[in-house]
Amino acid sequence: MAWIKLTPDMTMDSATGQIRRILTALFGELVDGASPDSAFVLNPSDPGLLRSLDRLSAADASRVLPDHTTSVAAHVDHLRYGLELLNRWQRGEDPFAGADYSASWKRVGVTDAEWTALKTELRIQAEAWSAALEDTRPLDDITLTGIVASVVHLAYHLGAIRQLAPQASGPRARD
Repeated sequence: MAWIKLTPDMTMDSATGQIRRILTALFGELVDGASPDSAFVLNPSDPGLLRSLDRLSAADASRVLPDHTTSVAAHVDHLRYGLELLNRWQRGEDPFAGADYSASWKRVGVTDAEWTALKTELRIQAEAWSAALEDTRPLDDITLTGIVASVVHLAYHLGAIRQLAPQASGPRARD
């Protein structure tokens, strides 16, 4: 991955293309994991969010630790919902006005079937958003801020999930 290199001959289109490639790569690393040779956010060979969630049972995902108010399942449902909203927005809808972000935080426990379905839906929404990141729509300030925020938001929740369920953690950094 190349960093953005601002040069006098750079066009807005080429800068936008670099930004999209970088954000898509970072999002992909968080969702699908880092390669053993190169990583920007995660440690090398980290499995990423989706494979980390596959390590957790429904009981693990439903557990609420002392001094916490949410479960892994709630974080996953929150991410799924947020990505669903972004994908609807990408398709031309305006889903944010009536969005109920608090609903996902009410979901604490899941059955085995619900956990499987929730992880599947998260995967579907993440794949759709990853494809949307490569779209060629113009990047105004609001659009670019939303796209960057989606990557940062995902990283935050991956960290929170790993705090709640250490068995979902990735490899430690190499010395």
